[in-house]
Amino acid sequence: MSTVVLVGGQWGDEGKGKITDFLAKQADWVVRYQGGNNAGHTVIVGDEEFKLHLIPSGILYKDKKCVLGNGMVINPQVLIEELEGLKARGIEMAELFISDRAHVLLPYHCRLDEMKEEKLGENKIGTTKRGIGPAYADKVARMGIRMGDLLDDEEFSDKLAQSTASHNEVLDGVYHLKGFDDQEIKNAVEEDLKKIKSAIQDTSVMVYDAIKRGENVLFEGAQGTLLDIEHGTYPYVTSSCPTAGGAVIGSGVGPTAIDKSLGIFKAYVTRVGEGPFPTEQFEADGESLREKGHEYGVTTGRARRCGWFDAVIGRYAVRVNGLSHAVITKLDVLGGFDTIKICTGYQYRGEILRDFPASLAKIKECVPVYEEMPGWEEDISGAKSIAELPQNAQNYLKRLEKLMEVPICIVSVGPNRDQTIVLEEMF
Repeated sequence: MSTVVLVGGQWGDEGKGKITDFLAKQADWVVRYQGGNNAGHTVIVGDEEFKLHLIPSGILYKDKKCVLGNGMVINPQVLIEELEGLKARGIEMAELFISDRAHVLLPYHCRLDEMKEEKLGENKIGTTKRGIGPAYADKVARMGIRMGDLLDDEEFSDKLAQSTASHNEVLDGVYHLKGFDDQEIKNAVEEDLKKIKSAIQDTSVMVYDAIKRGENVLFEGAQGTLLDIEHGTYPYVTSSCPTAGGAVIGSGVGPTAIDKSLGIFKAYVTRVGEGPFPTEQFEADGESLREKGHEYGVTTGRARRCGWFDAVIGRYAVRVNGLSHAVITKLDVLGGFDTIKICTGYQYRGEILRDFPASLAKIKECVPVYEEMPGWEEDISGAKSIAELPQNAQNYLKRLEKLMEVPICIVSVGPNRDQTIVLEEMF
């Protein structure tokens, strides 16, 4: 038996979808523990490409049990659309379960998210406007609606009426917009509920019992460490905890149940939206990374900001997640660069910082300290082992291991399942 938490080590978009799908082959359960449809995972199986937003990547295997955990916020309409899209492609949902403690994301959350971003103007956070923040705000304010509430008509009606009235006051009083009709929302949700009602369960018990039986469980996070509400570049963060600690809170099992914490890192770094990015490249190198890596958001289509690998945030991710292993993805994208840079520290007012600071003002003054390594020209997308990689690529990986102080267990050299080099098995 093994339980593995898979987290993003940077600002998200590190390739977690592919690695989750790859590791899910050996797992019995795949548990998504936070976030909502603001995240997107792309998984390529053969000639087919799947874009997943709410459903765990393990759904592409027929014999895996997949869970939408209590730490998520779930838009029922989006979930149904995703389910039907997968079903049309022959993917069955019999083994998909939804936590009765997960919160429901409703239309007024999306409207509030959109209006708040618009009102912030130049100071906007850069959200996906999918309603994620307002849904989590309701959760923390103890006025949210949970998936289990949908199973009790009277409780759902009462809570929805109160919540809709509260949000309508804000929409009218602050933004001068027409509010929502709670009965119209209820009718739409009840239509969606018919298709997912049987899947709503106490998934904490299910996952706990699976671990006790000795089954393999993979916990899947969305976004990344630097977008964590606690440990990210606040306030330019998401509204949940993508870090490894979020896995236990967002799935309902204790920390002693986790065996390994696996961090996913791109061989370079990308970021979507606003916020600090010390190693961002604005000219030829950044554009080359973007085009070669096809760096456009799965959920929004937005172009990602690109830059060189940052070992400062790498070490930070190792520390706050307690990472036992690292995965390096998109190593193939670096092919063709004469020189590859790695940020080993930040220069700040005459001193070298090795640890990632909390202050955004401080980060803005930080100048990356780069170490340069020779690149390689060879196409490595067909490599099946580390020995088949050019020596300069091997040297690059060894340097990342040393700088981050964590062993690399998997290297991805392309988007397909078979473009994956395994150095150490996780299950």
